[in-house]
Amino acid sequence: MNGSSKALINLLRGWPNPALLPLSQITAATTSALSDPAVAIPGMLYGPDAGYEPLREQIATWLTHFYEAPQAISPKRICITGGASQNLACVLQLFTDPVYTRQVWMVSPTYFLACRIFEDSGFHGRLRSVPEDEEGIDIDFLRDALRVSEEEAALQGNNEPKFKPQRPWSKIYRHLIYAVPTFSNPSSKTMSLARRQQLVSVARQYDALVLTDDVYDQLQWPAASTATKTALEKAVLPRIVDVDRWFQGGPERSAADGFGNAVSNGSFSKIVGPGCRTGWAEGTEKFTYALSQVGSSRSGGAPSQLTATFISKLLESGDLQQHIYSTLQPTYARRFQNLLSAMQEHLVPLGVTLPQTDRDVMGGYFLWFSLPSPLQADELALRAREEENVIIAPGPLFGVYGDTTVVDLGRKVRICFSWEEEDRLVEGVERLQRVIRRMLMEVRSDQGKANSATRDNSGVVDSCR
Repeated sequence: MNGSSKALINLLRGWPNPALLPLSQITAATTSALSDPAVAIPGMLYGPDAGYEPLREQIATWLTHFYEAPQAISPKRICITGGASQNLACVLQLFTDPVYTRQVWMVSPTYFLACRIFEDSGFHGRLRSVPEDEEGIDIDFLRDALRVSEEEAALQGNNEPKFKPQRPWSKIYRHLIYAVPTFSNPSSKTMSLARRQQLVSVARQYDALVLTDDVYDQLQWPAASTATKTALEKAVLPRIVDVDRWFQGGPERSAADGFGNAVSNGSFSKIVGPGCRTGWAEGTEKFTYALSQVGSSRSGGAPSQLTATFISKLLESGDLQQHIYSTLQPTYARRFQNLLSAMQEHLVPLGVTLPQTDRDVMGGYFLWFSLPSPLQADELALRAREEENVIIAPGPLFGVYGDTTVVDLGRKVRICFSWEEEDRLVEGVERLQRVIRRMLMEVRSDQGKANSATRDNSGVVDSCR
């Protein structure tokens, strides 16, 4: 069956639909910034190491409100970055050593493009999968694995950084843990508060830095289809960096070094547009100062200096917040509900299952589901493209490089509801239904033939007795 005559439906692409880009708001912010020499001239020159100060202040105020921080977030905890991916590379350059830092531990399934960034920083062959359950990262698995890793490091005499210099204003962590704890990519799961606290405790015990991509937090809405309000102006949970700030004495507790054990990687890519290449990192004041001293910032000034002036105006005017609450959240809520309803109607009766179906709040870009046994996601992806011209993301794509046996992703599938037009989402599910049904019919047919052959062979044996 040939799907080439049908229009392509891309349920893999994790981009915002162009209609959701705040073009008029960006135009107003850009005009305001460039028409004021007090903003435009600093914006066009090298910026301070930690980034454009007015944007740091705006972000600190915005996050204090959104996460309901018990104490205001200081701009000194904020460092402007060139986006989440660029900042991940900077964190690795400054806070890890490719030998002394034993492993990178990644919640699996993972955002697979992060694997390349870790490997580029010398961790090829040392990325490790950590399973997740309904509450998030499997803490018992992680704790046991960290203990074994430390025993191996002790036997090898791996007790000091080998390639990175010791600097009084920075530090090298023994482990790095990577996660997307809220509306995760790809699994769409949200880590519970108890699990976040346990993760901080384990990180402190083993001198690990927990780096979280908190890029979907603002894209949230009530999960119930009957909800009358689709905008949520407060976070569903504190971030792991918030837990690290307040839990059991925080980074200033006795014997702690003040750098903390968590950094939040934020980005405007999902709420303004990925072309901005502007984000922020939040950690302790010691941590963010050290991050601002990474060589590329010391040489060229803070990344995204000019774009930072535009986004600062967006936040200052309230236009970005209004765009999130009046456009993005309601639109994504509607897209999610339409896609979920289509899946419940067309896919669940075929044996497809969804995770965390009892949540009060949903968010992000993705839905993650499991195929009925023995169907495999790689085959479904291939046939969906060939037979129905639909592109999906098979689960094995999200395996941790070099460590794919710990978590079985063979029957998992991710589909995205942010890119395609809304009516195409339902059609995409209907096309998937046809492929899955055909695959199940083929399985039953093969099983029937196998059972028939078994009976025939049994008859031959009986006749020879």
